[in-house]
Amino acid sequence: MIAADLSGRTALITGGASGIGLAAATLFARMGARVAINHLPDDPRGADSVARLKADGLDVVGAPGNVADPQAIQAMVAAAVDRLGRLDYLLNNAGTPATSTPIAFDDFDAQTDEFWTTILTVNLLGPFRCTKAAAPALRASKGAVVSTASIAGIAASGSSLPYAAGKAALINMTRSLAKALAPDVRVNAVAPGFVDSPWTKAWPDDRKAETIAKTPMNRACVPDDIAEAMLFLCGGGAMVTGHTLVVDGGLTV
Repeated sequence: MIAADLSGRTALITGGASGIGLAAATLFARMGARVAINHLPDDPRGADSVARLKADGLDVVGAPGNVADPQAIQAMVAAAVDRLGRLDYLLNNAGTPATSTPIAFDDFDAQTDEFWTTILTVNLLGPFRCTKAAAPALRASKGAVVSTASIAGIAASGSSLPYAAGKAALINMTRSLAKALAPDVRVNAVAPGFVDSPWTKAWPDDRKAETIAKTPMNRACVPDDIAEAMLFLCGGGAMVTGHTLVVDGGLTV
């Protein structure tokens, strides 16, 4: 595990109720950071996770808000920065596959305009709006942004065609935001491969097994693997910006 001293630093992590977001919140807090955990207001896992981490002695606060709602994003980020006192790191992790099981790329009927809108609003506009809202605080702290992309955006894979297209756009936007916020703020992304998390719980067992069999490291990623990459991109990598770090156990090699 990467060791870093984040004492005196702060982080806002979207989609922190479970999976990668919760793993990142836990890791950053254990490294000494004060962490605001964003989650949907009606998701009980969010408040439960905040309470559990506080009980473990970690410095975390809740930051409920829906990243699909532009007004909610503004209010959520402002409230989080106010509670944290500053903002050093923004982790744009909130996302959705908008389906519990994979949809074949050629199943056009299932990939409706409404499906596309849901995917892009959360997975692409959400990170942009959060970054825009957080930019003044991040510039002041000379901070960093890390967004959760996917190998779906690199290898035309994933749970659906719109999901892959949205993640490809997020990877491109990461490069553009790195230019837009330079030299004050570094902007990077991580591109997880198959992650054993609540998102993939409903995937067919044969698809999971087939994916693991193709992975040189011979296992699925776990949320902690992605959290470690996020920690590196925030707490280290002073000259790394505009980059998407693939964390997939070699699946795309």
